[in-house]
Amino acid sequence: MRLIVGLGNPGSGYEKTRHNVGFRVIDLWCREMGVVLKRRLFSSKCLRTELQGRPIILLCPQTYMNRSGEAVRACSDYYDLDTGRILVVHDDLDLPLGRVKVVRARGAGGHKGVSSIIRHLGHSEFSRVKVGIGHPRYGEPVEDYVLAPFYADERGPAEKAIRVAVNACELFVLEGVESAMNQINCQNLTD
Repeated sequence: MRLIVGLGNPGSGYEKTRHNVGFRVIDLWCREMGVVLKRRLFSSKCLRTELQGRPIILLCPQTYMNRSGEAVRACSDYYDLDTGRILVVHDDLDLPLGRVKVVRARGAGGHKGVSSIIRHLGHSEFSRVKVGIGHPRYGEPVEDYVLAPFYADERGPAEKAIRVAVNACELFVLEGVESAMNQINCQNLTD
């Protein structure tokens, strides 16, 4: 069993924001698999399904970003998952738009959702798919930037990065984190 967590904020006002990239990755993956993420468990939208015969749980916490760890901990405890089976998908300010990076056992890097997960799990030994959102262009405060939609000229590259992130999740489930790192981290959609 693998747990794939997409981070974001609930509600239509946040739907297209940079901070909701994790939700968008899970949503696209669900559409491609022909499944619907609608069950309410662990203060989340949740789905237990399979990818090529391998059991997975898809989870989008509805706790707001800063409390994501509560949902992840509840789900991982319920299914008794070790941390090597958890993958968290989230936005990353320190990566340029168009970059997707798979990492394992890293710090939060200032991401409040990841910080919450580390705090609730008691460690950072889980894997992550970081989707680059770049930095503000026009001097916006970071808090406003992450809670705003992509600029018009960024929407195409953002959609491509979301597709690559889905591929990273599939690789994690089917081949493991090392394979996902080797195949995904060398890609740069800005080229």
